[in-house]
Amino acid sequence: MSRIRARFWDPAGKRYGIPTYPWRMSPPHLMTLRQLTAAGLRPGGQGVQAQVLWRSRRYGAPGVRAAYLYDVRFALPKRTATPRQRDALAKANAARRTCPDCGRDAGYVLPRHLGICLDCAGDCAA
Repeated sequence: MSRIRARFWDPAGKRYGIPTYPWRMSPPHLMTLRQLTAAGLRPGGQGVQAQVLWRSRRYGAPGVRAAYLYDVRFALPKRTATPRQRDALAKANAARRTCPDCGRDAGYVLPRHLGICLDCAGDCAA
């Protein structure tokens, strides 16, 4: 194991407070939020069980980065929206696509800085 990976190896949680693993070395029953979502699960009220730490040289976020892990054994299935919730979301999205000037559905979410569709904004500029 390299020095950097050994620096982040703390499965007992003595150094970092919670169990910590290097990149790609966490146990298979621990998953990130994105992995849980892809599997159709949610954390279900459990707190962070462990973390993965790695060094990053990415511009804007240099240093050590972290990903928090949740135990898949305690995860619950994702909730599904009720028909009324889906209807409310459809109405809200339709309102975001409807131009207040011409009153038609633009087919895309209107830019907030304009407040109107691009066709109407082009007419105003000309």
